[in-house]
Amino acid sequence: MIQDVVVSVLLIGGALMSLAAGVGLVRFPDLLSRMHAATKPQVLGLLLFLLALAVENGSWLLVPVLVLCWVFQLLTSPVSAHMVGRAGYRTRHLRRDLLTLDELDDIVTRAAAAPGHGQGRAGSPAGDPGGGTPGDAATTAEEGGTDGPGAGSPRGGAPDAATTAGEPGGSS
Repeated sequence: MIQDVVVSVLLIGGALMSLAAGVGLVRFPDLLSRMHAATKPQVLGLLLFLLALAVENGSWLLVPVLVLCWVFQLLTSPVSAHMVGRAGYRTRHLRRDLLTLDELDDIVTRAAAAPGHGQGRAGSPAGDPGGGTPGDAATTAEEGGTDGPGAGSPRGGAPDAATTAGEPGGSS
């Protein structure tokens, strides 16, 4: 009897936490608030569900598996929230008018003003090691008047006959 009441209270508490997370995802105005709503109550709701399962089962054999499940949730939830927040900040998918204090603004501004920003770094906007834009290869091919990938471009490939015809040492 008492066990059923405890399990019921834990299940209802877990369901309310999960409901709060879902409502927060729908109702909150910006990415950072939604990210908070998706992580905090969901982890507590899962803990309450797992506690209800442990109390209902009544066996110590299941407890290590439930603890392991909750620990993995505790490890992955903040990491995923951090990555979502970081991606949202970098792509400007946040509402700055709702921020009380933007601690990263000065750091990002100084990094953007530094010489060579985005050149040859893994964090460059295009993600390529050269720091260029995705359309660079097509632009180079169009400017050189060639059809092949890299043909006639300074980045590689052999120049075609039309390019070398007017140059010294070229074919005539």
